[in-house]
Amino acid sequence: MSVEFGLHTEQYDDLCKLSIAGEVDVYTAPRLKEALIALIGGGCIHLIVDLEAVDFLDSSALGVLVGALRRIRERNGAIHIVCTRGSVLKLLKITRLDEAFPVYEDLEKAAVF
Repeated sequence: MSVEFGLHTEQYDDLCKLSIAGEVDVYTAPRLKEALIALIGGGCIHLIVDLEAVDFLDSSALGVLVGALRRIRERNGAIHIVCTRGSVLKLLKITRLDEAFPVYEDLEKAAVF
């Protein structure tokens, strides 16, 4: 049973955390994109994306993350991902996005930029 899609944001000056829950697919990816654009536009240059409660990611979700990475790099920033979920980690490795996004096991390690 999957968790309903949800987003939770926290901002501490230029460091932000976006926690995502549920399935991120073609239907929910636009909400994710809006949230990422708002955070980056609002001054976040160090962004932690917490995927611990994500059950499923599809290619549209990955595209949104790559787009956010491009935007944040234009501001000399970075995105760190927190994830220990096997299926999500496998997708990041298969697509080689684990090379573009540093992936951490917990928030404390991910918060070091």
